[in-house]
Amino acid sequence: MGGDAGSRATAGVATLNAETNVASGRPVRQDLAARAIELAGAGVPFVAATVVRAQRPTSATAGDTALVRGDGVIEGFVGGTCAESSLRLHALEALVTGEPLLLRIRPGESGTTVEEGAVTVVNPCLSDGAIEIFLQPRLPAPRVLVVGDTPVAHALVELGSPLGFRIEPAVGSDGAFGSDVVALVVASHGRAEQPVLEAALRGGVPYVGLVASATRGAAVVATLDVDDALRGRVHTPAGLEIGARTAPEIALSILAELVAERSAARPRNTSAVAPAADVHLDPVCGMTVAASTSTPQLENGGHTIFFCSEGCRTAFAADSDRFTALP
Repeated sequence: MGGDAGSRATAGVATLNAETNVASGRPVRQDLAARAIELAGAGVPFVAATVVRAQRPTSATAGDTALVRGDGVIEGFVGGTCAESSLRLHALEALVTGEPLLLRIRPGESGTTVEEGAVTVVNPCLSDGAIEIFLQPRLPAPRVLVVGDTPVAHALVELGSPLGFRIEPAVGSDGAFGSDVVALVVASHGRAEQPVLEAALRGGVPYVGLVASATRGAAVVATLDVDDALRGRVHTPAGLEIGARTAPEIALSILAELVAERSAARPRNTSAVAPAADVHLDPVCGMTVAASTSTPQLENGGHTIFFCSEGCRTAFAADSDRFTALP
């Protein structure tokens, strides 16, 4: 499963594997392809950004690529510092929504227009030209831990990978579940159920399921040494009601429930500004920028001021009294 996830995570930067950028004739940074594989293998979420259209005299060309991490760090090149500011903001949004996005950056007065699957940012820092960047979020496969060496447990492993889940056997029951664990399914048919269920509930695992009949499941839940609110979070019988009888059918019903839970939890962004990012206005140019460790910033009057570029930060530092907008 991990290998499949790594392949999917690097698919969006396939152009990095070419020897040259066909559109421009310039060598492609081969290290970005290796870097994408490294990030995917380590389970680090990132956005693969690819320039799909560039209007002169912008410094980027079609085919230029970059990777944007969750801390706002941009590796690679898809434009100058002002374009990077918009890229950082909307890449951080894409990491939360999990949805690909076409980012259009135009010169002019500040403004943002949102439509389905695309955002147009009017950037006052650009002197001329325009650029369009396709943003593809690459998120690690959500982990599902399975307890049990049973036909249902084996079927979960077999069927989970094509749905984008990383199915693994649960090891231990001390509650040390990682933040990437989205579900724990107990399919051990009566073996060591209570300890791991209690640990998962106390550990905040989003979905906790128990494979059992309604009668036996209720009896097991009643024995759990947790409060009623946590007991009420156990899905038992685990899975959607589809009339499942065989082990593969039961596994399918559980995975269908996990897909439904994942869809319900996925953020939906319909606003002009990404809710995923801590956003601020650059007091010099008026651009909306994401607050991150990689964003140009300085302290002023007890406030942290964020800027789209080093140029705006320098202008503010030289004469801060000219600019009155504060966070």
